[in-house]
Amino acid sequence: MAQSDLERIAAELQKGNDFVICGHVSPDGDCLGSQLALACALRSLGKRVRCVFATDGVYDCGLAFLPGMEEIVPACSYDGPLDTFVAVDVPTTERMGDAARLHEEARLTVTIDHHAAPATVSDLNYVDPDAAATAEIVWKLVRLMGVSPTPELATCAYTGLVTDTGRFQYQNTSAAALAAAAEMVKAGADAARIARQVYQNRTLASVLLEARAIKRMRLRCDGKVALSWLSLGDFIECNANKNDAEPLIDVLRSLSGVRVACMLREQEDAVRGSFRAKDETDVAALARTFGGGGHK
Repeated sequence: MAQSDLERIAAELQKGNDFVICGHVSPDGDCLGSQLALACALRSLGKRVRCVFATDGVYDCGLAFLPGMEEIVPACSYDGPLDTFVAVDVPTTERMGDAARLHEEARLTVTIDHHAAPATVSDLNYVDPDAAATAEIVWKLVRLMGVSPTPELATCAYTGLVTDTGRFQYQNTSAAALAAAAEMVKAGADAARIARQVYQNRTLASVLLEARAIKRMRLRCDGKVALSWLSLGDFIECNANKNDAEPLIDVLRSLSGVRVACMLREQEDAVRGSFRAKDETDVAALARTFGGGGHK
């Protein structure tokens, strides 16, 4: 299960007929955008494709506009045809949730990702940690498959790229990422509309959570670290779900002088933490000390 080249994966995908595409639990814009962009490309080649949610299908409402979102089903309820399973933006079977069963049952498994992992899990694997987003890799892949991107495909890919680069503000924003974004816009992605849908479409519950998180914010290490948290009670009182809390870490990160932000969220049986760095601080190494991972 070594690393494969993208050309080989493109050739294998062109041979298949029945595809299931899945991302990680708690899917973000890159996860969903990559799934839907690849599905669009495969369907244009006459393939039968179904995208599935790793778990219960809860996602950020700002992503509901993506073409094809209404057709994604929870993996636990999928019992249709399956020949090739494609995992995008997810490096381990544990992060595939209920879709791990489908990964095990498939004749051929493929992983396309930009998260570095200690081991590969599929028959064919293409992982590029230098890619700004998995959507950037998918964009290359569909071209290798001989697909001319439609506006719908470009919209999905651009959404994945713009969200995983934090609106092109994060350190992973590269010349290659910006060049890919320009190609996507040229192919029909409406950058302004996507920005409105994703970044100017927050729920009232999310704003109420933000007020609580700001009130509790603590600064450490001479103002270089910002920390805040939300309790289960906060979510109940604000009528919020976990996706409503996703923007909050960037609020902490935006404060002048802060190098690292940490947002804690109480769950039924644990406390989930997220880190973001504004400089070259390796927060992935910090996360690994707590059994987590992610990007540097």
